[in-house]
Order: sequence, then structure tokens, then C-alpha cells
Amino acid sequence: MKILFMGTPDFAVPCLDILIKSAHEVCGVVTQPDKPQGRGYKLTPPPVKRLATEAGIEVFQPETLKDFAFKSELERLNPDMIVVVAYGKILPEYILNFPKYGCINMHASLLPKYRGAGPIQWSVINGEKKTGITSMLMEKGLDTGDMLLKAETEIGEYETASELHDRLMVMGAELLVKTIEGIEKGEIMPEKQNDDESCYAPMISKETAKIDWSRSARVVSKLIAGMNSWPIAHTLYKGEVLKIYRATVKGAAKGKTGQILAANESGIEILCGDGISILATEVQFAGSKAMQVRAYLNGHTVEEGEILG
Repeated sequence: MKILFMGTPDFAVPCLDILIKSAHEVCGVVTQPDKPQGRGYKLTPPPVKRLATEAGIEVFQPETLKDFAFKSELERLNPDMIVVVAYGKILPEYILNFPKYGCINMHASLLPKYRGAGPIQWSVINGEKKTGITSMLMEKGLDTGDMLLKAETEIGEYETASELHDRLMVMGAELLVKTIEGIEKGEIMPEKQNDDESCYAPMISKETAKIDWSRSARVVSKLIAGMNSWPIAHTLYKGEVLKIYRATVKGAAKGKTGQILAANESGIEILCGDGISILATEVQFAGSKAMQVRAYLNGHTVEEGEILG
């Protein structure tokens, strides 16, 4: 089968890699344009482009897909199927309707829950017990197409969005192979999504990562886990930004909301709005690197009694 692959970030790499190593022909790769990164703002290719280039696959980086901008290339490539994994742009109808076997999307949630740009982070933030990958047929709506196959996994109590991301991208590649095989053999019956069970996972921003210490300890701990590895949950310590990468729920305590109750080798204990404290174990103070609290305390002090936020 001739497959056109559309994807951009690290999450899409295992899916492309498994297709390259399969019996299918990857006739081209469409990805986002190179973007400036780092202090020098050097133009950097997306991870998917790097893999495609190494494999000798033709790469396309259109600024837009609107107004039939990509139609001539699509007709030349003439794919039987288009596989889309975190591409980052809405596909117009001329692309969606082109391939014989349709456009297949690998979405990082158990649809219809968590449609949208941030399914992994919001699954963690909202304290979901499980999540997974859904392969689906694409249509005009946002993640509303018919479902094909699913793979489930439990979310660890303190598993970060970054850790979950890395597990799901491997699961996605495995599910993609099963999906393509099932479509070829005619063994998959597409299933309509129940819109009444849907919820939206909006794009994450730095504002999302601001810690509200009046919330419960579990809610705060889930936000911290969900914001790792970007943009990192943050608060203010003596007027400067304090980032918290990891934390666990500790127990009942007395004090003021947002107060640092203790700071020692175990971590920084902070009281939340429900009278339960969390224990921050990996942090980044202003002017410092991210590190374990015990390492930070080797050369610094953290003032107990200080109110955060």
C-alpha cells in the first residue's frame, strides 16, 4: 500500500518509523516548516523530517494546505492511504477525500473523550485512571470521525504527562500497524462516536500551569504531573517564579494555604486548600536549574513559613 505520512513532533516518530520498516511504501512525508529554536534561534527541522530525510523519503513542508495548495503534489504521489499523527494543521476536504482507504488519524485518548490538542495533559490533570490511543477515520470535525481500534493503558498516580506521552507514542505505532492490517483485510467495522460522551482538551498554555493553592492537594499534584514536561507548573516564591516538576500528596497538616511547612531532604512541604499538604521533590528556583530538593538545599536555604503564590 502507498502511504502518505503527515506528522510533526516526537510523538509521530515511532509511527513513521514502523511504516518505513514495514512492507508498505511511504511515498512522502508532510510536516510543519522548520522553526527557529534555542538561544540562537537556529532553524530546526521537526523530528519527523529528520527521520524521513535519513530514510531518503521525499519531504514536503507547505506553509498552508488551503486553496488546493498541495493538490498537485497529492495527485502526483497518489497515496492509497494518508496516515496523520500530530501533524498540527486542519486538513481540507480535498485531502480528506482523496485516498482510497481514507485518512487515518492516531489520537492520544480514548475517544470520544478528550478531543483536541492536549489529550495527554488533560487526562493527567483531570485525574483519569486510564487513557489510550484511538485510530480513527478523519472527517471535517475536530477528532469526530468514526473510531477504528483502541488500545488502553492505566495512568500511574504520579505519572507525568511526559512519561505518559512516551508510552503512548509507542502504543500508537503498534496500533497503527493493526489498524492498517485490519483495513486491508476488511476486518474493521468503523464505529460512530457518541457526542454526548465527548469532552474537549484545549491547547495547553503557561497560564494553565499556574498553581492555585486553594485547590485540593490531589488537584494540585495532578496539575504538576500534567504540566511536566511543558510548560511546568509554577508559583511565586518571594516574588520570583518557582517551578515544580514533581510532587506527591503528603497528608493532613495545619497552616495557611500555600504555606511552606517544611523544607528538608524529603522535599518542600506545602499546604493546599483542603488542609492536605503536598511534598514537592523536584523544583527549579529562579536563577537555578531544575533539580531534586535535597540537591538544591546543599547550597541554598528555603524559608519555612513563606506563603507561595
